[in-house]
Amino acid sequence: MVQSRLRFRGCEAFRQPSAAPHSSHLTGLRDRRASTRHSMRCHMRRLSQLTPVAVAALLIAVWEFGVRAAAVPQFILPAPSVIAVRFAEAWADGTMLRHLVPTVTEVTVGGLLGGALGLLIGVTLGLSGSARRVVSPYLVAAQSTPILALGPVLVLWLGPGLAAKVAVCALITLFPVAISTLVAVRDVDAGTLELMRSLGATRWQSLRYARLPAARSGILAGARVAATLAVVGAIVGEWLGGTAGLGVLLNLARGSLFDTPLLFADLLQIAIVGVSAYGLVLLIERVSSKKVA
Repeated sequence: MVQSRLRFRGCEAFRQPSAAPHSSHLTGLRDRRASTRHSMRCHMRRLSQLTPVAVAALLIAVWEFGVRAAAVPQFILPAPSVIAVRFAEAWADGTMLRHLVPTVTEVTVGGLLGGALGLLIGVTLGLSGSARRVVSPYLVAAQSTPILALGPVLVLWLGPGLAAKVAVCALITLFPVAISTLVAVRDVDAGTLELMRSLGATRWQSLRYARLPAARSGILAGARVAATLAVVGAIVGEWLGGTAGLGVLLNLARGSLFDTPLLFADLLQIAIVGVSAYGLVLLIERVSSKKVA
């Protein structure tokens, strides 16, 4: 019996030291697997960032080669290289800058005005069910009316100057901000609101400290949509009347100037303005998220 116990203890003594290398081996495997997963995630992230650039480069190359191989007339579809040269020329002679400044002004003023009104309307309707039932049908009806149909009326009332174009931008950006704010404010977690009430918070305090922080992502999602729509509103307003703006330059390029490369260069500049407006809202969202975190 003693020998058996000694033999058993000896076996344990023999096996015990082997547990440490086995454990370290498993730890090494886990570390290698974690490192592999991390490197794969980094690789996929870099690949996802490069994919849009690669696709754009491929499309431009196909466009360039196809236009030149088929000998498509320049006034129908210019090659990307021709558009790039015309874009640089328009900036060099001041044409693009002269028309860009009014459009950026209209987008900024109209977008901020429409966003502020949309935020106010959305918060009001999100807090009040009776106001929501009364106002929502009119809001939807106004949004359903094409902005091109309202444009001439606004020009008639406000004139062909800056005011009419700002009004068009404000109207086209108001709806997405109002709807996203309404939904975000209305659908705040009921438990959070109940906690605020139990703490004796006023309605304003509940709005400031509970509803608006919880609705931030929804409001900014509507603002991202509104930022690009503001550019559309500015171009539509400039089509209806005016002497300067990227929309006016579109009319000039396809009309009296008959300059198709300039037309495409102007479209490129409009796209840059829209992407910049979207990126600005996205930057604001990320900065605010870091501050909240």
